[in-house]
Amino acid sequence: MNALLALAAAVLWGGGDFSGGMGAKNAGGTMGGALRVILVSHAASFAVLVAVARWRGDLFPHGAALAWGIGAGVAGGISLACFYVALSRGAMGASAALSGLLAAAIPAAVAIASEGSPGLLRIVGFVVAGAAIWLIAAGPNAEAVPAKTGTIWLALVAGTGFGIYFVALKMAGVAGVLWPMATARMGSLTVCSLMLLGLSFSSKTSAIAQGRLTRAAVRWALTTAVLDTSGNLLFIAATRAGRLDVAAVLASLYPASTILLAAWMLSERPTRRQGIGMLVAAAAVVMITL
Repeated sequence: MNALLALAAAVLWGGGDFSGGMGAKNAGGTMGGALRVILVSHAASFAVLVAVARWRGDLFPHGAALAWGIGAGVAGGISLACFYVALSRGAMGASAALSGLLAAAIPAAVAIASEGSPGLLRIVGFVVAGAAIWLIAAGPNAEAVPAKTGTIWLALVAGTGFGIYFVALKMAGVAGVLWPMATARMGSLTVCSLMLLGLSFSSKTSAIAQGRLTRAAVRWALTTAVLDTSGNLLFIAATRAGRLDVAAVLASLYPASTILLAAWMLSERPTRRQGIGMLVAAAAVVMITL
């Protein structure tokens, strides 16, 4: 169940990243536009999560679980803003590959340090999964543009933040599934609002750089809300069902879903390298789940 839930999360996260990147692109492809897309997505998600949690009668978390949930949201909000801007700049492959590798490596290292070794076969599987992420996400396509230094840095910040997010969400998961995700949204809404406010009051930031929400951007943002939130809930459930490193590494295969959606929606045919990467990913899944 640990592995199956993580793989399901990867599928939904890949879709959420694709729609989030498209939303940021339609909002101007700037940090301000990305922040607006995140705020719409996370506000819709937060409202639904709180309503369902209250309807179920789930207790609001306190203490460490609340702090971890909010901390996860802060890390996730900053990471998503950087990631969506990187995706909107056209270098989707390099951005997804770098962020995916870091998102898998950080929680895997934390889990091994805190929970002990998962076994030689799984460790080899983690390494193979890392290779698969790179092969899948970094392959060239007809629409790709070379990744600039600024885009690479955005992807690195995003990947580091995602890794921290995974760990924090695992810690917050002791309080259940719905409220940890809702408190994470509290953190992301707060930090993204402050970042957007800072952009709005910056004398050096033009109106174009701040971005704007179009109808298409809002539609993509709401699609992101459904996919990303569902993936997050499945990831929390996966960490509650088993090891963090297994859940994080398998969930970090989400670039495969992003690339397949780009192939379907943008007519970007997967390359031979990406096809090999998907086969390698299948082998990694087998090694990790045995």
